[in-house]
Amino acid sequence: MKQTVVGVALIAGLAQLAAAPAQATPRVDPVKALQAAWTRGKGMNVVSTTKVDYGRGLFYTFYMDGTVGLGAQGEITSDESQSLQLSKRLMSGLKKLGMGEDAAEDELPLRVISSGHDDYVSGPSLADALPQGTSWVRYPYADRPTGNLLLDVLEPTTLKALLAHRTSWRGGVLKGTIKTDKLAKVSRSFASRFGAYSGSEPVSTVAYTLRLGSTGLVERLSAKGVLRSYKGSLRIDSDTRYSAWGQQVTVLLPLRGDVIDQEQLKGKVPNQVPSAWN
Repeated sequence: MKQTVVGVALIAGLAQLAAAPAQATPRVDPVKALQAAWTRGKGMNVVSTTKVDYGRGLFYTFYMDGTVGLGAQGEITSDESQSLQLSKRLMSGLKKLGMGEDAAEDELPLRVISSGHDDYVSGPSLADALPQGTSWVRYPYADRPTGNLLLDVLEPTTLKALLAHRTSWRGGVLKGTIKTDKLAKVSRSFASRFGAYSGSEPVSTVAYTLRLGSTGLVERLSAKGVLRSYKGSLRIDSDTRYSAWGQQVTVLLPLRGDVIDQEQLKGKVPNQVPSAWN
């Protein structure tokens, strides 16, 4: 009987050894996979939902979907639709402050086309401010998120940091947490949007879940965190799906005659591109 038990144990051990090489096969490096996808004329689809919560029932939800075009240095163009939904309490509070009409306009859908450093914005909330014959407002040097508001995985430095701070990685699903001060040092987008929160005391933490495809490219990113600073605090929960990597993407810019610069409409349109953060 003892020999039988030993024999079974030996067979089980040999089976584990035989399986070891398959388990030890290196995963595809997601950073290298991302950079390999940087081909002009190619891109992917993006669908994102973000909730920004200030507490006490004051929050808004931001929806965005569209396509992102890539080039040799990463993201170069995008064409996306976006909409905003304010909570009932937030809308009520803005109405009491005499800002109800502006808040209602914020909830109207927008289309945003990005190319280089310029964003072109069109939508019913801007229509009344535009001269006849124009339908787009150009915002130069815009810094608008085209994917996840908290974490931009199209930035190799950000993606590398998320990989380094993982707490688990199983079946293509990677989970982790990262401190906001460390994130601000490696992520240009996070630092520009949340600079006032990244060095706050106590330092905030962002938790995230990455789902990677068989090619190593990100298919889904969920991130959440409570950011605190002298300005107060806010909870952000952002979920983004990336699909159809490598598809042909052509983003057509508006005709020059259909566009007017934001500087020519000061006081009539927002100073910054309307978006979840601005």
